[in-house]
Amino acid sequence: MLLKLFLTFLKIGAFTFGGGYAMLPLFQRDIIERNHWLTQSDFLDIVATAEMTPGPIAINTATFVGYKLSGFWGSLVSTLAIVLPSFISITLLAFILNKLKDNKDAQSGIKGMRPAVTAMIITAALSLAPQSIVRPLDIILFAGALILSWKNWLNPIVILLGSGVISLLFGLI
Repeated sequence: MLLKLFLTFLKIGAFTFGGGYAMLPLFQRDIIERNHWLTQSDFLDIVATAEMTPGPIAINTATFVGYKLSGFWGSLVSTLAIVLPSFISITLLAFILNKLKDNKDAQSGIKGMRPAVTAMIITAALSLAPQSIVRPLDIILFAGALILSWKNWLNPIVILLGSGVISLLFGLI
C-alpha cells in the first residue's frame, strides 16, 4: 500500500501544473474512481479539512489521505511523494528561468498556461459542488464566499472561518 500511495501521489505531483486546487480532479480520479480508497463523502471531508489547515491544500490532502489509509507512514510517504516533483521542478526551473528572464517568448508561454490552470480549478469546483452544496444555507455561503473572495473584500481565512461559524450556528438552531 505504501508503494501504491507513493506512486499515485508522485504521479499527481509530477503531472499537475497550477497548484493544489488544480490537483483536486486528479486526486478525485485516482483516490475515489480508480483505486476506490475513499468515498466521495470521505474525500470531501478531507478536502474541507485540508483547506482549513495551514499549508498548501495538495500537501494537506495527500497527508490526510495517506494517514487515513496507512497511518503515520502513509502520511509521510504521501507527503514526500506529492512534494518531490515540485521540489525537483522548482529547483530546475529557477535555474532555467533565471537564464530566460529577459526572453519574451518564455514569458508568453508562462502566461499562456494560466487559462488551462483556471479551467482545472473550475473543473474541481464543479465536480465537488453537487455533494457540497446541498442546503439553501450552503448556496448562500457559497455565493457570499465567492463574492467576498472575488472582490478581495475579505481575507480567505476570515471567509473560511466565518462560513464555518455560520454553518455551525445554523446547524445548531
